[in-house]
Amino acid sequence: MARIVRGGLIQCANPVNDESQPVHVIQKAALEAHIPFIEEAGKGGVQVLCLQEIFNGPYFCPGQAVRWYEAAEPVPGPTTAIMQEYAKKYSMVIVVPVYEREQAGVYYNTAAVIDADGKYLGKYRKNHIPQVNPGFFEKFYFRPGNMGYPVFETAYAKVGVYICYDRHFPEGARALGLAGAEIVLNPSATVAGLSQYLWKIEQPAHAVANGYYVGAINRVGTEAPWNIGKFYGSSYFVDPRGNFLVTASEDKSELITADLNLDTIEEVRRTWQFFRDRRPETYESLVKL
Repeated sequence: MARIVRGGLIQCANPVNDESQPVHVIQKAALEAHIPFIEEAGKGGVQVLCLQEIFNGPYFCPGQAVRWYEAAEPVPGPTTAIMQEYAKKYSMVIVVPVYEREQAGVYYNTAAVIDADGKYLGKYRKNHIPQVNPGFFEKFYFRPGNMGYPVFETAYAKVGVYICYDRHFPEGARALGLAGAEIVLNPSATVAGLSQYLWKIEQPAHAVANGYYVGAINRVGTEAPWNIGKFYGSSYFVDPRGNFLVTASEDKSELITADLNLDTIEEVRRTWQFFRDRRPETYESLVKL
């Protein structure tokens, strides 16, 4: 019998674009905006669900404001605890991207992974941190990840996480494949413009090069006061051949789902023997430069 896993991705507009509001008020509204979609996913039989980058708030990195350090929380912590209840309620794996506080002054862009029984499995910390003017001052907010490229053995599939800017680097995508990932999820926050043409090129290429499924998530709308451009949604799933299985709209908060046949991974890898034909002994110079 085929191993079919129903995957789900939620893209959501930030509901409070008012910097005069306290950080916790803005975060609470963002969390509450996601709950109906999480419920929809659970009732619709989604087994592996991923939310967008720093889902419980705006993408605040276009500015450099110390006040947003208040948005950071422990992982596991209060938000993961809430998501653990939904995971248990619906027997659903949930990937929860939040702003993590490890200790005073030490913050990461992180995604927690919760299993279908509500158990916290671990976290991925974004490894590649952009500092691009204008619009992406992430080094002001995040330390680079220090936990490598973990793959999580969930109830339904082996799941890896890459976060936003990570997608421009094939090395981590390959590491996830070699570690056994069957589904790689990339929660993102990206606006129309410079990198939009890459959105539907890079991640299907990762899926093909490594023979796994990729779920790419982007938020929607324009967020004040930064107004760096339109978050264009277009979240999607692709299969190990790079075929698009489902694509979301560019401007609507929504849940999208796709049935992922994990047996396709074996089928594809028997044809394209990229892992067999790798020559790691010839790649030493890549990590010396």
